[in-house]
Amino acid sequence: MSINSFIGFLAAFGLFIGSIFLSTDNPYIFVDAPSLVMVLGGTLAATFLGQEARYVMLALKAALSIFTPQRIGRSIMNQEVGRVIKWGYIAQQNGIVGLDDELKKVKNDPFISFGLEMILSGHSGEDVRENMLRMVDTTFERNMVPANILKTMAGTAPAFGMIGTLVGLIIMLDNMGGDPKSLGPGLAVALNTTLYGVVIARMIFMPAANKMTQRNQISRFRMELMAEGMALLSDRKNPRLIQDRMNSFLDPAIQYDIDKQMASQ
Repeated sequence: MSINSFIGFLAAFGLFIGSIFLSTDNPYIFVDAPSLVMVLGGTLAATFLGQEARYVMLALKAALSIFTPQRIGRSIMNQEVGRVIKWGYIAQQNGIVGLDDELKKVKNDPFISFGLEMILSGHSGEDVRENMLRMVDTTFERNMVPANILKTMAGTAPAFGMIGTLVGLIIMLDNMGGDPKSLGPGLAVALNTTLYGVVIARMIFMPAANKMTQRNQISRFRMELMAEGMALLSDRKNPRLIQDRMNSFLDPAIQYDIDKQMASQ
């Protein structure tokens, strides 16, 4: 589980609910099932109306994925550079065919195995780079579909909150001929839908979409880094040149150092 996401989620709702209890002796005025149904139901209905159902379901599942740990960290980038450099030395000693055994080890990573297969097939570095970068772009666009749907839902929820408030106001005005004391509680209930719409949008849908976008950007960066390394590997470049080129992508704090690694072995 992603501790940061879990703590952030608890803190956001904890502070919100805590401030309500500190501000009023009757916190239950903020609980209104019809308002919640209108906001959530309306948002989901509008989203299913405007998007393919398969992608909406993927977006809802992906929203829960923000609580899973990020698989690609800073140390992973350093390790990826080291892996390509290792392949460079193998290619120097045994030729490109020496990478055949490495291909079997990365079958669970479609992107890396795609690159190694092209190298083993004798593609030029430029062809490897072009094909892998095309795969980077298409993968990123495909992975961004759920995030974009969540951003759409974040924009839709407050709109249904306003719709619910208007409905509540109409009902309240219709009852103005009765007891004037009922207007205050009626207005409070009407405003709950706007509150729910904003809270759901800014504390659920938008944070989930932003975290998914950031993770997809990190994944794209890692794939671009590997595409460059694989292209140099295909051109039989010296491992130190591969190191320097791939390190140019990275923060100096996590750059790979062949000499340091060899000294530690």
